[in-house]
Amino acid sequence: MDMQGFARLALATILLAFAGAAPAFATDCSDLASLTLPNTKITMAKLVDAGGFQPPASPFGRPPGVAATSYKGMPAFCRVTATLAPTSDSDIKIEVWLPAKNWNGKLNGIGNGVWAGSISYSQMAGPLSRGYAVVATDTGHVGTGMDAGFTVGHPEKLIDFAYRAIHEMTVKAKALIMAFYSENPKLSLWTSCSTGGRQGLMEAYRYPGDYDGISAMAPANPMTDLMTESIWTGYAALKNPQSKLSRSKLDALHKAFIKQCDAKDGVKDGLVSINPRQCRFDPKIAECKAGKDGPDCLTAAQVETMREVYAGVTDPDTGKHLLPGFEPGSEEQVGLLMTGPEPFPVATTYMQDLVFKDPKWDFKTFDYRKGGDIQASRKTGKHLLDIPSDGLGKFFAGGGKLLLSHGWSDGLIPPENTVNFYKAMLKKIDNKTAQKQVRLFMVPGMGHCGGGDGPFVFDALSVVDAWASGDKAPDRIVVSRPPNMPPMTRPLCPYPDVDVYTGKGSTNDAANFVCKKPNSD
Repeated sequence: MDMQGFARLALATILLAFAGAAPAFATDCSDLASLTLPNTKITMAKLVDAGGFQPPASPFGRPPGVAATSYKGMPAFCRVTATLAPTSDSDIKIEVWLPAKNWNGKLNGIGNGVWAGSISYSQMAGPLSRGYAVVATDTGHVGTGMDAGFTVGHPEKLIDFAYRAIHEMTVKAKALIMAFYSENPKLSLWTSCSTGGRQGLMEAYRYPGDYDGISAMAPANPMTDLMTESIWTGYAALKNPQSKLSRSKLDALHKAFIKQCDAKDGVKDGLVSINPRQCRFDPKIAECKAGKDGPDCLTAAQVETMREVYAGVTDPDTGKHLLPGFEPGSEEQVGLLMTGPEPFPVATTYMQDLVFKDPKWDFKTFDYRKGGDIQASRKTGKHLLDIPSDGLGKFFAGGGKLLLSHGWSDGLIPPENTVNFYKAMLKKIDNKTAQKQVRLFMVPGMGHCGGGDGPFVFDALSVVDAWASGDKAPDRIVVSRPPNMPPMTRPLCPYPDVDVYTGKGSTNDAANFVCKKPNSD
């Protein structure tokens, strides 16, 4: 870099340190490599040609649930990589992608899945191609996302995962945007699902000024209770050999659910559009009967397993309901928690590594009586990992917009978790805020972050961008099926409203449905 370049960068660094200072002047991507930011080591600043990006090889392959992505259509961008060390035991990797041309003036933050451990490159490509500056992080460790072993002996790494890494990456991304474009983003938007949904809620809770609009789909919150719910679901199926269901039996049970409940919403189309519990589905309908046995019918023990899965965590002594279960309709996906040798490893490792600190801990020993071990799980991580329903006041006071969504057929995170969070939150905010700044959309038939019987594809970034850019909250979102499925569109309605067929036109066209209050029966 020439002396003039050093002078520009030095001035930019000084100006970034003072609030209200004039914009910085650095415009060359490579200049950013010498930018000085607190607790930050910029490891690369390089212009990537259009279609020239290749993600770094990972020893773990793609993160769970992430499909292969093509990067050939991406425009040229300034790729900045950095390591953040807010503590001596922090090692937070981030990437900031800055469009070389046609930046739309906005930042999009991207989150993670399960226990993180990698940067979500595939989720960064789309927003960049649409003109957004994009930022993502591994949250401070490298791994498959399926275990919490990185936290053992490293309490600061747990804090980085819980909330600090996302805030730190956001602050640094905004500084890099200022240095590169000589202006701050006019809007900062968060869009993510699962752990990423929890991260978005955590930003609104702990750092309400970081983002103007947040889309939190299927948020893994409260995370401590979710770990217990996962253990319970696995326990129901794995407590003895007679209780376990094969995938084929779960698939057959799902078909039985569709057969019984499909028409309850007024349209027989292979999709249950109402709250699944309104159908009062009982897995006993699929129980094996004398003279009518088949390979995929359920034994009495397996019927009881599914009743326990639907009912949720229950005190075995009193029968008292403690935590939500999974909805009828989730059978095809909930098998991930039930068909292995143990419950979902993401939850098992939480109990082994953090709660009980015993690598040989047996999930069958979890004590549900009087919520004993539930409280132990909460005590371990609640103060770090969970977002309270009354904790978003400052975010809303600052004008923040929150888009919540969840698939009714989610088999990894109980949909009722999000419904309960939303209902409790509404009790803590005034009606004006509720009308203008927060929405919950439940997606019929959708699994975890996508997939399922019905349409589930929608552009959350465009929805939350338009909302954060103005005052009108979304009152209808049209979802569609991906190209590999038969065409169908439907409207999503603000909870608790549901889509109702007008009686005219194709039932595959969202234009022929309206949003109405659900029937009370």
